[in-house]
Amino acid sequence: MAPSGSVSADAARQAAKAREKPSLIGMSRQEMAAFLGEIGVPERQRRMRVSQLWRWIYTQGVRDFDAMTNISKALRRDLSEAATLERPEIVSEQISSDGTRKWLSRLAATQPGLPGPEVETVYIPDTDRATLCISSQVGCTLNCSFCHTGTQPLVRNLTPGEIVGQIMLARDRLGDWPGLDADNPTGLPEAERMISNIVLMGMGEPLYNFDNVKTAMDIANDGDGLAISKRRITLSTSGVVPMIPRTGHEMGVMLAISLHAVNDELRNELVPLNKKYPIAELLEACRNYPGLANNRRITFEYVMLKNVNDSLDEAKELVRLLAGIPAKINLIPFNPWPGAPYDCSEWDQIERFAAVIQRAGYASPVRTPRGRDIMAACGQLKSESKKVRASELRKRPTA
Repeated sequence: MAPSGSVSADAARQAAKAREKPSLIGMSRQEMAAFLGEIGVPERQRRMRVSQLWRWIYTQGVRDFDAMTNISKALRRDLSEAATLERPEIVSEQISSDGTRKWLSRLAATQPGLPGPEVETVYIPDTDRATLCISSQVGCTLNCSFCHTGTQPLVRNLTPGEIVGQIMLARDRLGDWPGLDADNPTGLPEAERMISNIVLMGMGEPLYNFDNVKTAMDIANDGDGLAISKRRITLSTSGVVPMIPRTGHEMGVMLAISLHAVNDELRNELVPLNKKYPIAELLEACRNYPGLANNRRITFEYVMLKNVNDSLDEAKELVRLLAGIPAKINLIPFNPWPGAPYDCSEWDQIERFAAVIQRAGYASPVRTPRGRDIMAACGQLKSESKKVRASELRKRPTA
């Protein structure tokens, strides 16, 4: 018998074989149809079978092919042998005193001999709605100086299945499928759906993983799938200017800009990407964002850093810069993390800053910090995953 806590050789081989199977989660309809062709489903049946699978996976949330009762036993067997419905594996769940939940999940391993990298997802409930903050990369390349995620070097992009999988695992835990109850209902909203909004504001820069994010968001807003309206999906970017028009044309989601400064000198320090795409270029791309209108405003995120970017002169300059852009300005009290080089602005100063913006006619909500006690607030997400070079792997002892 294997020692307690260990995995037998047979079980390990079976687990490895399962990981080799593709997950249907994250496949586009076209990819799913092609996969069905590979396992012998006749072409004339594929469209119907894709529709059946799509509804079982994304409307019913099933985790076992045997639950798909309108699909023949033979096809269910073939699917089970060739594919999975696996989500990312939840490593830990933390629940804040304010009801915010943070999941650390492990992704598929991409380097032999090492566990899969880990990523964080945050659920923020309110009275009658709730937002899920999802990640698009493990780590980040942008090194924004106020952001904890920026201290973690990029490990890799997430696949469409890993992006959608964060929504799936959240719905699993929240009991947000037909006939399923939450394991722990504490703090959940009194609403028909436990997840009403999606924000791509977790780990990573979404526009540096554009194709995978697009595929995932197509699934998220598919009416026969997860059915989350494009107007309830917000993508936050630090300002990858060339990809902003494509985001509007090809995704059509709401846009948020991580701005944080009103001049290039300071923004170069806070958001180093600004050296490549300065404020003037970024705002020009915003003015031309496809579908921009008073009822489809761009959100400008502005983290409040004490004695750094919080003067009233900067508030006035922010108003001047955004003139003519249908916008909402979201003021974010800085959320501290170990070793952070900044302090949060005083609350009275944040209110004075907000008053300047509001007098100019802009909505300027001050984001209430959520999940600070579990490091789940804006700018605090980070995992311990690191990219290991092939040369380092060769040096590791083998079992």
